[in-house]
Amino acid sequence: MVSAFSSDGHEVRWTRWDGGGEETLTLHWENEGWTAEGVVRDADVHYVVRLSAAWHVQQVLLFRDLEDPDLWIATDGAGRWGEINGAHRPELDGSTELWFEVTVPGGATALLTPFPAAISIRRLAAASPLALREAAQVQALAIDVETLGVARRHLRYERLDERRWAVRDVDLGEALAEFDVDEHGVPLDVDRAFRRV
Repeated sequence: MVSAFSSDGHEVRWTRWDGGGEETLTLHWENEGWTAEGVVRDADVHYVVRLSAAWHVQQVLLFRDLEDPDLWIATDGAGRWGEINGAHRPELDGSTELWFEVTVPGGATALLTPFPAAISIRRLAAASPLALREAAQVQALAIDVETLGVARRHLRYERLDERRWAVRDVDLGEALAEFDVDEHGVPLDVDRAFRRV
């Protein structure tokens, strides 16, 4: 269902739906896994996600205004999550996916970047591809880049069409995003949020 990336790497860019900001995502293969680096210019955020060859999230680093990461969390590969200083975060255990969000005026949250959806879609495609109108529930680390809060979020990925997906927050019962993906499973335009350039 999804094509492999070239080991030479891959680059994707999005702009905000209203044209107000831009993100550049680069993927490169190193040390038997993938490293995804995203720079979200209007939010002044730089993230680095270390993924296994099978697209399992291993480490997440988030940089805002410092040279050192503002947030650095990792998994031991057995479902336990902790901060880089070794502090175990049991409330995050069992999470396999990732979701970046930003707090907007009024206290609501919005999607910071479309990239994490590609992680889940590629993993779902590898595990057992979903049929049309079929859905799967995943547990994700939801990271708020404004507060640096990290919480476990239950997300539902539904395959609406050959290359169209919807993501819902299971606990809140609300739609988070709907989008088409390219041949690699990376979101193209995300309705009312991002445009692929």
